[in-house]
Amino acid sequence: MYDSVIDVLVVGAGPYGLSVGAYARHAGLRVRVIGTPMDFWRNHMPAGMYLKSEPFASSLGSPVPGLTFREYNGGWPEGLPIPLHTFVSYGQWFAEQAAPDPEPSQVLRVEGDPGRVYTVTLSTGEEVRTRAVVMAVGVGPFAHVPRRLAPLPTTLVTHSVVHREFDRFAGKEVVVVGAGQSALETAVLLADCGARPVVLARTPQLAWNSLPGRTGSPLQTLLRGPQSGLGRGWRTWVWSERPQTVRYLPARARQHIVKNTLGPAGAWWLRDRLDSRVGRMLGRHVVDAAPHGDRVRLIVEDRRGDRTDVRADHVIAATGYVPDVDRISALPPELRRRLRRTLASPALDAHFQSSLPGLYFAGLTAAATFGPVMRFVHGADFAARRIVGHLAETIGAGTVRPDMAAAPRDATMLR
Repeated sequence: MYDSVIDVLVVGAGPYGLSVGAYARHAGLRVRVIGTPMDFWRNHMPAGMYLKSEPFASSLGSPVPGLTFREYNGGWPEGLPIPLHTFVSYGQWFAEQAAPDPEPSQVLRVEGDPGRVYTVTLSTGEEVRTRAVVMAVGVGPFAHVPRRLAPLPTTLVTHSVVHREFDRFAGKEVVVVGAGQSALETAVLLADCGARPVVLARTPQLAWNSLPGRTGSPLQTLLRGPQSGLGRGWRTWVWSERPQTVRYLPARARQHIVKNTLGPAGAWWLRDRLDSRVGRMLGRHVVDAAPHGDRVRLIVEDRRGDRTDVRADHVIAATGYVPDVDRISALPPELRRRLRRTLASPALDAHFQSSLPGLYFAGLTAAATFGPVMRFVHGADFAARRIVGHLAETIGAGTVRPDMAAAPRDATMLR
């Protein structure tokens, strides 16, 4: 039995949702987390994949010590790739240890009077009244398929997010569009399953991340900058460890940082696996696509304008995720229309609160405000601390007010 009005309802039980739930429970807030823990990671990521992030940057946000990824695993050496199943197990363990019993249902609709009480309808039929809602929906709703490919049927073109296994492509010709980690790892996993993949990308040359750890002299290491959750470099360290600074930059500068920090590249440990089994068509892009019998025909163009006719059994668009609040179906049109936006993302204040008091956004939807770290697990702790710090200070007044200070009641939350 729950109180008639709770303090906060968290939509999503991935790294950001679980982190917010953990901080909220620690702060003594009445909180419910809606979603199956790590469901997206478990059911929408390729079974054989590895995380690109290093162990120190793969922890969920916790208000108490002892719950990092390395502590769960008894220490995980730097430079050893993390298998997907290991990370999923860590997230599920974190939920058991720190989060307030995530509920395996779905949020269908968020309605109400911003700044007072929201009414959230669940797939169970229950209606939950809450003073605040945190949208931690992850990346799933925002899978991006290029416009030339989007009109084709899903029998011919899919986004990489829908593929957990690749066995059905054995013996098939598959074009993988993209040059980032998702595209390159998808191509390798396809080859491992007996498919004949080809990587098609605009870039004339694939980029690869370097082996982590200190290299060169102390002076060279100093000049290169510190290691952070987003890699090495002084500016990268700021975007990673001090994301609040990004918010003070002009919108165009923030957009440039999000777009160009950690551009498309493969992990260092994947490079040797992308061998002769994987074809490459680099420096090209799709200008037309159409069904051709039960296959797909692509017209691709290089930088000189020369065109090539490409036939394949299937195309997988490993072309990332583009946040857009209009794709969050749980938010009705009347609420979405009232949101101030930065591009297609919600414009957020210093506490991740949108222009609708009591409605917060965490994860990818916050990247337009707080920068590229919000695209990664590493940003979960900062987001959870900021959101719950604000909630802990304002909920006691019976309403969430955007002009209140952000200092939490429990100083340990800002360790």
